[in-house]
Amino acid sequence: MRILVTGATGTLGGALVPALLKAGHEVRALSRTKRDGRGNVEWVWGDLISGSGVREAVAGVDAIAHLATSGRRGRGAVDIPGTRTLMILARAAGVPHVLFTSMVGADRAAYGHLRHKRQAERLVEESGLGWTILRTTPFHQWLHQRLRDFASLPALPVDRSLPWQPVHTGEVATRAAALLSAGPANREIEYGGPQVLDTEDLVRTWLRAQGLRRPCLPVRYPGRLFAAQRTGLLTTDAAPLGEITWHDYLVPPAPILSDDFASEHTASPTSPATQPEQDPDLRVYGGDEGYERPTRS
Repeated sequence: MRILVTGATGTLGGALVPALLKAGHEVRALSRTKRDGRGNVEWVWGDLISGSGVREAVAGVDAIAHLATSGRRGRGAVDIPGTRTLMILARAAGVPHVLFTSMVGADRAAYGHLRHKRQAERLVEESGLGWTILRTTPFHQWLHQRLRDFASLPALPVDRSLPWQPVHTGEVATRAAALLSAGPANREIEYGGPQVLDTEDLVRTWLRAQGLRRPCLPVRYPGRLFAAQRTGLLTTDAAPLGEITWHDYLVPPAPILSDDFASEHTASPTSPATQPEQDPDLRVYGGDEGYERPTRS
């Protein structure tokens, strides 16, 4: 299949593009900046907010993976009008399937950025196209970056009452690629990480992995969205779940090599033997949300 990926330069997009290529699909990647074709990826220019270039981008594709998002501070600029424009043009082009990535809890706690996600979900569901909504819990990579932003503080503010269920973008990408291959599900599907942690467990595990010592200052985060998270509305027990834990993401276990391989090779941590070509953490496709492998401080 030829699959258009919006948000291809973001954290999830950087994992989904190689996953789709590995599955044998052709990938057309939408970018707001003009790029040369790279490898087996056809880069096309387009802007979801203005609609420029989007009609050309959706022409001749068999499915769309709509990952582009306004984020938590974008006030829905891409999630709502951008999704509306994409659905109108995709329907005109006769695209048979749109997969939209949303967040667990968008239907149960439509506050803040989740309200924008829920509105975008409805646009996809009412588009007249075959559709799949993939709702995920927060990414390991996003939480890692958020904690890095607070690392310079003398103490980290911690609300022990908040549950988190982080999931690895590589596993989300694998799940999304399988759903695209399967065709429209015409339903919402939830996907979360393998464990639920409170904020203090999350933070202390991160501090140990980074080799940092910071006290945790007990606080209570305000607002309706945090209140909903406190009651468990942003976690899921839907099967299957991811397998990579928060600890194993931060401190990856050593690869297990066969006796034959170990006797013939001496592989350093940066050797191609321990860095698979399709490792979804590698920042292959660039972008302002690209993920960089964590290092100890």
